[in-house]
Amino acid sequence: MNADELRELLTRDPFEPFRLRLTSGDTYEIRDPQSVAVMKSRMFVAMPGGDHWLFVPFLHVAAIESIRNGHASRRRKRRSG
Repeated sequence: MNADELRELLTRDPFEPFRLRLTSGDTYEIRDPQSVAVMKSRMFVAMPGGDHWLFVPFLHVAAIESIRNGHASRRRKRRSG
C-alpha cells in the first residue's frame, strides 16, 4: 500500500468503508474518510468516540478489506416452524 492507493480509497464517490488489517494482526475500521490524513510514508487515523488516534506506516498494512454496506456482514438465523 502507498499514499496514492490510500487516497484513491478515501476519495471514492460514494465512499466505501473498509478495514485495515496490519501486520501485527490488529484491525481498524475506516468508516469516515475525514478520519484519515495521508502522509508520505504513513497515515494518521483518528478513532471515533474519543481521543484515540494512531499513526500507521504503509509498510505495516497487510490487507484492506471492504465492509459491506458500512456494516460487518452477519448471517441471518432461520426460524424453524
